[in-house]
Amino acid sequence: MFRYTAAPRARKRSRPAEVCTPRCEEVKFEDVRVYLVERKMGRSRRSFLTQLGTSKGFIVEDVLSDKVTHVVSENSQAASLWKWLKECASMDLPNVHVLDISWFTDSMREGRPVAVETRHLIQDTEPTSAEGSTHTLMATVSQYACQRRTTTENNNKIFTDAFEVLAESYEFNEIEGRCLAFRRAASMLKSLPRAVRCLGEMQDLPCLGEHTKAVMEEILQCGCSFEVKKLLSDERYQTFKLFTSVFGVGPKTADKWHRRGLRSFSDILADRSIHLNRMQQSGFLHYGDISRAVSKAEARSLRNIIDGAARAITPAAILALTGGFSRGKEFGHDVDFIVTTPELGREESLLPEVIDGLKKQGILLYCDYHASTFDVAKLPIRRFEAMDHFAKCFLILRLEGSRVEGGLNSAEGDGRGWRAVRVDLVSPPMDHYAFALLGWTGSRQFERDLRRFAGAKRGMLLDNHALYDKTKNEFLAAETEKDIFAHLGLEYIEPWQRNA
Repeated sequence: MFRYTAAPRARKRSRPAEVCTPRCEEVKFEDVRVYLVERKMGRSRRSFLTQLGTSKGFIVEDVLSDKVTHVVSENSQAASLWKWLKECASMDLPNVHVLDISWFTDSMREGRPVAVETRHLIQDTEPTSAEGSTHTLMATVSQYACQRRTTTENNNKIFTDAFEVLAESYEFNEIEGRCLAFRRAASMLKSLPRAVRCLGEMQDLPCLGEHTKAVMEEILQCGCSFEVKKLLSDERYQTFKLFTSVFGVGPKTADKWHRRGLRSFSDILADRSIHLNRMQQSGFLHYGDISRAVSKAEARSLRNIIDGAARAITPAAILALTGGFSRGKEFGHDVDFIVTTPELGREESLLPEVIDGLKKQGILLYCDYHASTFDVAKLPIRRFEAMDHFAKCFLILRLEGSRVEGGLNSAEGDGRGWRAVRVDLVSPPMDHYAFALLGWTGSRQFERDLRRFAGAKRGMLLDNHALYDKTKNEFLAAETEKDIFAHLGLEYIEPWQRNA
């Protein structure tokens, strides 16, 4: 991407060569390569910031090259900076974040590369043609989410929100193909570095069909999608949305209730012919709590509780927070954990013992436990299954406000001092831990495309249990997520970049 040749400066006398800044022994963020622009920053400050970055596990490049992913500048005018960058490059810079020093300092404070926000960007002030803009947007956008980096920063929310409504409507009507088409399109748009601003920019983007393009065109021209507005006011859609917000109620149950003329929770609870199962009963009982978002602080508190319960059984217990919180989200609908032990076979009894421990603490409000049906002899599983075969349980726990730093995310006026929270636990054997971790981290679209890529591009079968190479007729071992990416020939993508 870059061509950068620095002519040696004329000096009055030679200076001793600079000592290279020592790098951190462990590189934590291999896919992030930072270049600090010395102009306006100065050599000594650049050296200090380089040392700070490498001490945190960042790769700070000495030379501006096509390896660089983040260009960081301090006190530079946007116009002069971009002019200098373009002189160093053979083309525009579609794949590089050009950032203010605030991104670097935020990342140092967090100890990881923070999501790039609009406030961090140093925008190119030169106007570009529609053709140039299109090229910038779609230059390297893959159709597979596992080849895109998607943070929680969504520059195309006006489109993706509309697509999510349409996808949900098709899901309610069990039209799977159209549902997936809109979710795939939304996933792609979330990964773009900036908003789509005109029709020309969407023409060559992947994952966009005629229907999705028509919706985007209407939003660009009118500010909204009339199809989506009609759906949001549709009585059937509203009823399905309401019913499926209850823990234990899916589209089929919602459809059955809707066909019977039921339209509200009071209708359901007053109908004596309806027999709610245990999960649905708990869903209605704790609806106010579990329909409200769970905060990151609450998730951390729950992690401490589950970790304590597991380590009381075996000090070697391993606990991993997965799902949206592991991808950097501030809020979620529930909290997912993997809990296991290095001792093979021991994981089969671990969850029942953890459940007993939670019960003794008096915080277990609901439990739906599923024993392991995992059988190595039945691998590989050649058909897609929504749920893996490891031991798992779906819980509702009582979380005390005194255990949460900063307090509970409670409803206004709620003085109970506690709330109910949905928690899922899964316990894979240790030799399949990496696959379970990858699968449960998500996002759902990222995992779908990862499996699709494995089959279409590599002739492999991937799920939460294993990776099978069909050409070699063998399973590929993996101790970490990075091993799985390596087997697939993919660049490793950090969890916080999987928000597809």
